[in-house]
Amino acid sequence: MLKRLLLILLLPLSLQVWGQQDDAGQAVTPELRAALMDAVGSADSFADRFEAEVWLLDMSGRLQRRMDDEQERLEFLRLVHQEATRANLPPELVLAVIQVESNFDRFAVSRVGAQGFMQIMPFWVREIGRPEDNLIRTRTNLRYGCTILRHYMDIEHGNWIRALARYNGSLGRTVYPNKVLDAMQRTWFNHD
Repeated sequence: MLKRLLLILLLPLSLQVWGQQDDAGQAVTPELRAALMDAVGSADSFADRFEAEVWLLDMSGRLQRRMDDEQERLEFLRLVHQEATRANLPPELVLAVIQVESNFDRFAVSRVGAQGFMQIMPFWVREIGRPEDNLIRTRTNLRYGCTILRHYMDIEHGNWIRALARYNGSLGRTVYPNKVLDAMQRTWFNHD
């Protein structure tokens, strides 16, 4: 646990902000576009089998009341861990974002059209030239969401409040970031 917290605090951060605004008012930079395009392959996730079993068992118990089917739940958690790790984000933070954004409803669509677990705006598939991508597909939704959140973490030099506010389109306000951080602390981090 201490190792993970240290990694969280020492995330490598470097991107500069520049570019145009998309139709939701978020900055569409060449770096973000490239990161999303590059995020098509998969990455390693767990350090070893023991770590995988412990994390999956722990998180599965926490997620059980929101996702009944055990096999579906474990596959979902594996994908969350893979995509969060690929994007150098704490998987618990990604779970908290999903909890606040969609309450684990794969088919959620917001009033402004954001889709899936991480509530991704459909303009992103056009923006990176991948109109065939289905944002309701779990892996695709997690890949986009984690890549976008990582980009905002880099832009904000590790400032979680500002990065989460950017993700939500509420930069300058703290209600959404505080909800996510509260969900992460109360539900997804180990309380030992």
